[in-house]
Amino acid sequence: MSNPQILFRHTTFHGPSLLRNKRSTIRGNTLRTQLEQLRTTGRYHCFKLKWHPAYDEDFPLTWPVPTNLFWDSDVAKWIEGACYFLFEEYDAEIDSAVQELVNDIRSAQQEDGYLNVHFTVVAPNDRWTNLRDMHELYNAGHLIEAALAHHQYYKNDLLLEPINKYVNLIRSTFGPSKDQKHGYPGHPEIELALLRLYSVTGHDDAYELARYFIEERGNPRGQDGMNYFDWEEKQRGDSPWLRPNHYTKAGSHWYNQAHEPILQQKSVEGHAVRAMYLLTAVADLLCIHKPGGEFSEPEKWAEAVGRLWDNMVQKKMYLTGGIGAIEQWEGFGVDYFLPQGTDEGGCYAETCASIGVMMLAERLLQRDLNSKYADVMELCLYNGVMTAMDLQGKAFTYVNQLASSDRHPSQRCDWFWCACCPPNLLRLFGSLGGYVWDFGCGEGDAFINVHLYTWAKCTFDAGEGGNSITLEQKSNWPWEGNILFQLQAPLSVSTTVRLRIPGWAEGNFTLTPSFSGHKVENGYLVLPPSYTSSHPNFSITIGGFSPRYITPHPYTGQRTLALAKGPIVYCVEDFDNPYETNHFKDVVISADSAIEEEQTVLEGHQESYVKLTTVGWRREGIEEPSPSVGPGCACFNSEQLGRERKLVFVPYYLRANRGGKGQMRVGLLRK
Repeated sequence: MSNPQILFRHTTFHGPSLLRNKRSTIRGNTLRTQLEQLRTTGRYHCFKLKWHPAYDEDFPLTWPVPTNLFWDSDVAKWIEGACYFLFEEYDAEIDSAVQELVNDIRSAQQEDGYLNVHFTVVAPNDRWTNLRDMHELYNAGHLIEAALAHHQYYKNDLLLEPINKYVNLIRSTFGPSKDQKHGYPGHPEIELALLRLYSVTGHDDAYELARYFIEERGNPRGQDGMNYFDWEEKQRGDSPWLRPNHYTKAGSHWYNQAHEPILQQKSVEGHAVRAMYLLTAVADLLCIHKPGGEFSEPEKWAEAVGRLWDNMVQKKMYLTGGIGAIEQWEGFGVDYFLPQGTDEGGCYAETCASIGVMMLAERLLQRDLNSKYADVMELCLYNGVMTAMDLQGKAFTYVNQLASSDRHPSQRCDWFWCACCPPNLLRLFGSLGGYVWDFGCGEGDAFINVHLYTWAKCTFDAGEGGNSITLEQKSNWPWEGNILFQLQAPLSVSTTVRLRIPGWAEGNFTLTPSFSGHKVENGYLVLPPSYTSSHPNFSITIGGFSPRYITPHPYTGQRTLALAKGPIVYCVEDFDNPYETNHFKDVVISADSAIEEEQTVLEGHQESYVKLTTVGWRREGIEEPSPSVGPGCACFNSEQLGRERKLVFVPYYLRANRGGKGQMRVGLLRK
């Protein structure tokens, strides 16, 4: 089984592109910026098991979790991302830090294999007592992924060996036997990590443990006739006042996707990141062929994942690929509840959630090659994910609202007490080559499925004889739709290439040289060996790059318009429109207005992008007291539009990079 964390090594971003620019910034600045944050906040040395002032905080008054609880995972994600970038270019400082951290992790492991900072230093008697909230298994999952990346780069088992020992301990602790706990993680992550561990090492316990966690989740009678989270809460003797405020009702477990078994879930609920990690693991398990180990009814599991994906994309996803409207539980609201700003009812759209959508989309593509997954993957990458880092690669976002407010201006921060998002961004861009395409080679046959367009080259083994296959693509994507391809493959290998036709292109493309026998299957243009062997140099021009207006689904109740070009979603900022003082709440645009494009270079950053310009108006109304609604209340008796003015739009990912007051909006009122 392949995954991006392995396939990325076959991709080189060797030409000018937006993706290469972002990866270069991360390699040159972000790696060190995040390393310094690990050091200054105490995370870097946490595996030395010394006491840190952060451990003194008055828990449980810091509910839902103490601020140090995620430190293991923060370090692990940084190690993972660092190893991916070391493949690309050696860096002595980064290499030294990785090796020191690995030595500390090895020395922190307990005799029985246990490996967790908080439950070794701060609360050694509370091990495995609160899976629902305390992230033990989540941290273990990220340690597993770090170990795999470390093993891949360093070609040794210095980190993989203690992690395998830890997995063995977890496997002996959790399972279906009477002497085992029938639990599963409150925050899914270890499931997908275990499956990656199995795919690399063949570790059977890792596979069986992942499958157990997935199949047991939500079992209403899992432990002594109770939902496991209810059972463990009873064992702790928790008082009702200690119930987390992100649960709107005591005993409801949808926040953790444990309210009912996965097969019975009709809609995606609760914490958005947890939901994505869990569904990614299910999709991954569906891709693995292990005799006697697969789901007993795989078609039902595939249907469940598809049902929850469709519910999310069609009813609970923002225009930018963001998910999670509700700040209170960092997750999903009811269908079509997608307010743009926090002062309008919500808009959380956590960075990690969009990364999770990308992970799930990539896994679904492995099982069902359909452009609807790759379209969403690309949407998230260029909007919900790319906006999470500034142009210097030194400041980040956790929340990615589509409209600013006085409480939440459009801005980025150096770091967060819960710092899951910055290192997650690091590891995603480190393994990004594995998302661009997937490929394989059998006996005399090979395929390459191109999901994302950029300027890059992939090379992989063509089988016996030491031959290789290379496919190179050159383009100015995402600003233009012309992509040049060059295929180099042995004559003895029949190579099929599939090219994604984005949904927003509406089937508008031109293949050169032309091919009368071409066909499009599930959104991918199929180029068979008869074409690729005779035309190793070919190009495709994808249409639909003219700027377009987008309206929300009518069930959202929003009377707005947004602008997009190709996969890029746009926004307005007060930097370009300095007259704005109310977060663009009263700015009106019309779908009948022409849109002008201008190639622009961001001064001081050498960041090239396309700026869009149209016209708009300010809504003006007369507010008067209304007896029907009571004293002190007001309503609009009339509405007028002020004078026409120019509006400048920039890519959403570029927001909060050029100064201004942090006023920004994606969707403006529709005339």
